[in-house]
Amino acid sequence: MSSEISQKFAQRLKQLRRQRNMSQEDLALAAGVDRSYIGRIENCKRSPGLDILWKLSKGLNITLNELLKF
Repeated sequence: MSSEISQKFAQRLKQLRRQRNMSQEDLALAAGVDRSYIGRIENCKRSPGLDILWKLSKGLNITLNELLKF
């Protein structure tokens, strides 16, 4: 079972990715992570660590603070 914070983060990540018209693959390439990992995060199967959060924020071209605003 996923936690409430994992669900909120998954929704935020998906929202930001879609606002930028990025596919999971686009974001994965921009962030330097595996495409399937993006899917697992968005489906609350994985919780990213700080290094991955940093990479995701850079891939979305936003600050880490913006990524975590939910």
